[in-house]
Amino acid sequence: MLVLALGLANARPAHASANLVVNPGFEQLGSGNWPVCWEQSGWGSNTAAFSVSSQSNTGSHAMQITMTAAGTGDRKAMMTENSSCAPAVTPGHQYLLGLDYMTSTPDSVVTMFRHDTQNGWQYWTDLKTLPVSATYAQTSVETPAIPANTDMVTWGVSIYGVGTLVTDDYTMYDATAAVTGTGCSAGTACTAGVWQTLPFNSPVRSIHVVLLKNGKILMVAGSGNDPNAFAAGTFTSAVYDPVAETFQVIPTPSDMFCSGHVQLANGDVLILGGNAAYPAADGSHGYEGLNSSYLFDPDTNTYVKVNNLNDGHWYPSATELGNGDVLAFGGLKADSTGSVTAEYFSAASNSWLPLNQVNQTWSYWGLYPAMILRQDGTLFYTGSHVFGNNISGTGSDLYNYTTNTITSVSGLQDKDNRDQSMSVLLPPAQNQEVLTVGGGNVSTNVDANRDTDLINLSAATPTYTAGPQLPQGTVTGGATETGTQGKMYVSLVVLPNGKVLETGGGLHDREDPVYEASMYDPIANTFTPVAADQVPRTYHSSAFLLPDGRVMAIGNNPGDGSFDMRVSVYSPPYLFDGARPQITSVGSTEWHYGSTQTVTVDRTVGTAELIRPAAVTHSSDPNQRYVALPVTANGNTLSLNVTSNPNLAPPGWYMLFVTDANGVPSVATWVHLT
Repeated sequence: MLVLALGLANARPAHASANLVVNPGFEQLGSGNWPVCWEQSGWGSNTAAFSVSSQSNTGSHAMQITMTAAGTGDRKAMMTENSSCAPAVTPGHQYLLGLDYMTSTPDSVVTMFRHDTQNGWQYWTDLKTLPVSATYAQTSVETPAIPANTDMVTWGVSIYGVGTLVTDDYTMYDATAAVTGTGCSAGTACTAGVWQTLPFNSPVRSIHVVLLKNGKILMVAGSGNDPNAFAAGTFTSAVYDPVAETFQVIPTPSDMFCSGHVQLANGDVLILGGNAAYPAADGSHGYEGLNSSYLFDPDTNTYVKVNNLNDGHWYPSATELGNGDVLAFGGLKADSTGSVTAEYFSAASNSWLPLNQVNQTWSYWGLYPAMILRQDGTLFYTGSHVFGNNISGTGSDLYNYTTNTITSVSGLQDKDNRDQSMSVLLPPAQNQEVLTVGGGNVSTNVDANRDTDLINLSAATPTYTAGPQLPQGTVTGGATETGTQGKMYVSLVVLPNGKVLETGGGLHDREDPVYEASMYDPIANTFTPVAADQVPRTYHSSAFLLPDGRVMAIGNNPGDGSFDMRVSVYSPPYLFDGARPQITSVGSTEWHYGSTQTVTVDRTVGTAELIRPAAVTHSSDPNQRYVALPVTANGNTLSLNVTSNPNLAPPGWYMLFVTDANGVPSVATWVHLT
């Protein structure tokens, strides 16, 4: 009865908004038997010890700091400084902080740090000194208005005098905004999300972007669409670390400008083809395709040469198969004409097979043809491609490599105006539905269109049907699009909540950027407008999912040859819906098809999913996919059933997310599917 009475005495008033603190009562312990999402910190010449105490206010655990010698500085237990654990905040808002505590020293204070989008993490302010209390006392304090350029905060209690401090049951609520029915109190960010332009530029013209198995990002420029750089033999790449926010420029052995790329089963990146020559001034030749190929090793950040392709390929696409091999198609060959040579990379021999060992239809699917792997092991050419008209016929095909047969697919709208449209296998991959969005034609330079098309690849006779039209945005000067005006150079990014972000694009070839973004819901079959990136993103732009659930966008190459080096990051609405679920442990990071994997989480979640890391360029990433993992829950222990079909999830490294009932995702854990 006494315990119950104490619990009621310390109960906090109910709030409509969500408590923004992750693991507020320290019930989830991680490495070192220390609470998940909390870190030990401090400075100066003092002597102190951190521990998890059983003297809890509620539950089983509390945090304890005992200082035995106080010199300079302090010791504190703070929320961990990362986007998984630190509460997201809205500039201008104030927040009500609360906790329960016992302290034997008057020298303890609630202290706060903030993450400045320009300058990183920094001390912000001390808020309240805690009076001595031998039994649990409850305290609360309201923050000042959150400063501009602040997206996250952490806080805790510092001790700087001899004594013992015990804390439990932290809370943090938005005290400013009216709360919606969802519990989100971040204003327009609740439904639209927020874009930020980072305070630094990319050091390279990022034509190609590949998310590596370690969470870093390979940005490949080659000559970067700069003939002068090509003439000088200046070819560049960089690796970006989104956690440390640092770049490492990488020696680049050939002009990988407009090459193809795909992650292999071991996490290496296969890069094929590229640029052998820019067009001649006298018109004697156009762009010429390279036949060279390399592996990029994420462990050493180096390129390693593999054997040459059978043909040159400039603008080729590459698709990993269920056995880990790769099929590549399209692009321009060494004489500037279209390549009809299919290329086959063997994972077993780590090499391209000779021509006489590769099935050939001698068909030309264009430049960067989007070739998506189906669950039966065949390929679907969606009709998304680059530069001018589509292939003849219906503009879309099914291809069976084993039987070497092509079957036309009907229904694609306006098939010759799908230049730099984008296609994506919708979440979950098990549904076998593909969405194709927008497009134009750089040869005729018509207005880009608003068309979207949907297809069910599981149907007996797959056929495209018209989807909802794209929302319209504004163009140069702020004019609103009208009529059938839409976007080419569009980007589609699969998100861990099962929706797809549509962003970027332009109305015409390398000009007239369109400022618009939307969220596509595969269940409702609707596009909902969200916040738009204010940096133009047209030709040579890319957008892709980060392991922390945000989306990065980079690149823009107008017709005058300039290149926008700014980097944007989008925080979707789900990052403002409260504390994020945590993956606290994974039984193994080596996963096998048909297996059951054990994962622990900090609280109840709704779904678990594998998302393949991006390898994107020119509105093309045919390997992008989201694979649902059926969940059996026993408390906070999850049993995840891995598909037995490698065509649904080709072998390689994946981001494992868990998502709660409100669609709020964890930060990803990397797992290796073999």
